[in-house]
Amino acid sequence: METKKILLTAINAKYIHSNLAVYSLRAYANECLERKNAGENKEDDEEKVKIDIAEYTINQQTDEILMDIYRRHPDMLCFSCYIWNIQYVREIVREVAKILPDAGIWLGGPEVSYDAVRVLEELPEVTGVMKGEGEETFARLVLGECKQEMTGITFRDEEGRIIERPWREVMDLNKVPFIYQDMTDFANKIIYYESSRGCPFSCSYCLSSVDKKLRFRDVELVKKELQFFIDREVPQVKFVDRTFNCSHTHAMEIWKYITEHDRGITNFHFEISADLLNEEEIAMIQSMRPGLIQLEIGVQSTCPETIREIRRTMKFGKVAEAVRSVGKNGNVHQHLDLIAGLPYENLKRFEESFNDVYALKPEQLQLGFLKVLKGSFMEQNQEAYGLICKDTPPYEVLCTKWLSYDDVLCLKGVEEMVEIYYNSGQFSRTIRKLEEEFSSAFGMYRELAEYYTVCGLHKVSHARASRYEILLEFIQKKKPENAEIYRELLIYDYYLRENAKTRPEFAGEYQLSREEVRLFYEEEAESRRYLPDYGKYDRNQVRRMTHLEYFPHLEEMILFDYAVRNPLTKEARTAKVDTRYCKSIINSLK
Repeated sequence: METKKILLTAINAKYIHSNLAVYSLRAYANECLERKNAGENKEDDEEKVKIDIAEYTINQQTDEILMDIYRRHPDMLCFSCYIWNIQYVREIVREVAKILPDAGIWLGGPEVSYDAVRVLEELPEVTGVMKGEGEETFARLVLGECKQEMTGITFRDEEGRIIERPWREVMDLNKVPFIYQDMTDFANKIIYYESSRGCPFSCSYCLSSVDKKLRFRDVELVKKELQFFIDREVPQVKFVDRTFNCSHTHAMEIWKYITEHDRGITNFHFEISADLLNEEEIAMIQSMRPGLIQLEIGVQSTCPETIREIRRTMKFGKVAEAVRSVGKNGNVHQHLDLIAGLPYENLKRFEESFNDVYALKPEQLQLGFLKVLKGSFMEQNQEAYGLICKDTPPYEVLCTKWLSYDDVLCLKGVEEMVEIYYNSGQFSRTIRKLEEEFSSAFGMYRELAEYYTVCGLHKVSHARASRYEILLEFIQKKKPENAEIYRELLIYDYYLRENAKTRPEFAGEYQLSREEVRLFYEEEAESRRYLPDYGKYDRNQVRRMTHLEYFPHLEEMILFDYAVRNPLTKEARTAKVDTRYCKSIINSLK
């Protein structure tokens, strides 16, 4: 009895990622095989099929991946191709064909679907390309159907000719099996889930605009599958739906369900259009447990001319109103996106977009750069926009008619500073105060980026404490008269996140004496005024779980409680302490 070995291969960006596509392909193909075998009453001596999955990362050496594939000796080898892994796939395909010459090599995914003929011309080692949605196409290949009559593939026939077949019609999303029945393969991995495919919008930079066939998974089936995650206390489930709330009914059913069945553990991530949110949805979101959901909102630009040109329907006024309403109760992490390099947006206009979005105070602001994806409307208009991008994936913009490469470099610096000093959440109070010293938030990050460049700091990897020191040095040069206030704000930010046993150098000398600290904790052990839930701990244990800091310029004494943290920011709970516990401080203030 022969067994045909098929290997579905995914090369992910990070170890914690998993590839939803290859698991869906295997699950669907296995169901098709079971139905076929049951219908034909297949004999034991006939060929069997075994479909395995191999997941790697782009951080592994290609030789390591090559050796592992060879040891598996697949008869059919399939690769899932995206902008982040296509270079690795190309290299591995060329080498694996030398050591496994009889294996049929197939590629699939967005990075090869839209120019399949060129891919086969450039990679003669490849047998064929599965175009678009892959479950049905892969299953038919596994079942051995005639390729000449199949849809959804471009392939090389026995004489080496490239045959391009029509695209396959999309499938009923309810037919895609639930892949997570066995969670063993997903230990310590992000869980990805889809309740819809396709997108109702036509954004010119996005491949979702190519296929307008929006479909939803039956909401009762979705509820059953989400309950599976809730019951197993999965830390996070990321929906890959392109615009989750494009159907109000679908979104509300799911949000209502996870709210009513919440066990206080699982977080659900959704990509939404904020301007589509209605009052009912916002009220539902405001009522949720802090940390139950997080929202990713693609703003991309606030320039009306740009929005029209990229064929978006977003109304920024509505977006701003929705973001403020969602953030009102402080229970939802909001991640807002901007894209640099879009048509009609020069550096000055992008600065306006940045300041518009920054003013909404999202938990994270992602400054991304245009990727010119194959098959997108943006690619078709490269010449009209003077759009020059890298030839290698991810095909990132270098310059446009409106944005020079110098401007791009400027924005790269701003992006890095925003990532370090805003998105990390480690400098929140300092940055909030520092913004007041500059004409705009963008101007502040731009000057900080220039400081990094002038001092050569951008070339060096920095420890966390060093980032505080660098920011303090920047402030000392820009606003020396306020340097001590900012030092205290930095100390405050530092201890909000970290129960540090070694005092960082930038913090200077500790302002409290041992006697003052002892006095506070002795009194607290008796009164439990600030730590009412610490009754089962002795004084020394409480000291290890908290930190007491006096800020002379802020005229505050703060107790940081690390046993209670904000579920969104992970900041320690703080309590403002009455300084009557520290007599020497009272005397010094007289």
